[in-house]
Amino acid sequence: MAGTSKGEHRIGLLNGIAAYGMWGLVPLFWPLLKPAGAMEILAHRMVWSLVFVAVALVFTRRWAWAGQLLRQPRRLALIAVAAAVITVNWGVYIWAVNSGHVVEASLGYFINPLMTIALGVLLLKERLRPVQWAAVAVGFAAVVVLTVGYGQPPWISLCLAVSFATYGLVKKKVNLGGVESLAAETAIQFLPALAYLIWLSTQGDLTFATDGPGHAVLLASTGIVTALPLVCFGAAAIRVPLSTLGLLQYLAPVFQFLLGILYFHEAMPPERWAGFALVWLALILLTWDAMRSAHRARVVAMSRRTDPAAVTVDV
Repeated sequence: MAGTSKGEHRIGLLNGIAAYGMWGLVPLFWPLLKPAGAMEILAHRMVWSLVFVAVALVFTRRWAWAGQLLRQPRRLALIAVAAAVITVNWGVYIWAVNSGHVVEASLGYFINPLMTIALGVLLLKERLRPVQWAAVAVGFAAVVVLTVGYGQPPWISLCLAVSFATYGLVKKKVNLGGVESLAAETAIQFLPALAYLIWLSTQGDLTFATDGPGHAVLLASTGIVTALPLVCFGAAAIRVPLSTLGLLQYLAPVFQFLLGILYFHEAMPPERWAGFALVWLALILLTWDAMRSAHRARVVAMSRRTDPAAVTVDV
């Protein structure tokens, strides 16, 4: 049994690395879709993602959730909010990568855990531990430093962080599986995206129909590029602890950051290095605090098993 558990954990770990690795390397893909603009790429991503996940759901026969969702207007409304927010996130990210802002886009996903905590405090009235407050303060200082360096706030990073943190918050309330959630969200996105592509075609600006079959295949593959990491993430989420996933999530922005510097040769002046260093310090504080909290929770759980009358330790 122990061997099986270790095998499952290894499979989950590999799937987690694959998911975050693909998310981290995706900046290499979007430039391949030029001369299509960011809006056309975004529309294709919505349309082909629905096609891909619909085929996957047909083969796995996982349709029961759809009927239940249609009978729950509140969850449907939340799905619509999630679809709107992730549309913003996808659009800004594609535009940022294809406009030479890969490093700034990576910063958005480094900031994301801090933004998630901020939303938890503001919207859910969550209470933070002192180390978490320190991490948020350091993250705010990083934004100030980057604002001075850029001459304006790092809008791309902030937009990506806020949109993805909001998306995560809404998905938590919806409580739907990754593939199922993507199917529901892209079902909402599908008609507006298809209408936009048809309008582009009438204007003679649809590159899908004019730049050859190879370009069309690449645009259609946006569905696989979107859905495949989610499938791997879902396989990882049920096999490895959340603390492990929490550490793996940093793979994506690290890969993006390295691509921005080493492959796309984006500039890194001293003030940008200073801002990133502060963000990384904040993430180190968060990670250390999360690991310490998880360790204390395990100690409490073990003490309860050995001594049911044990007093709960503050975590």
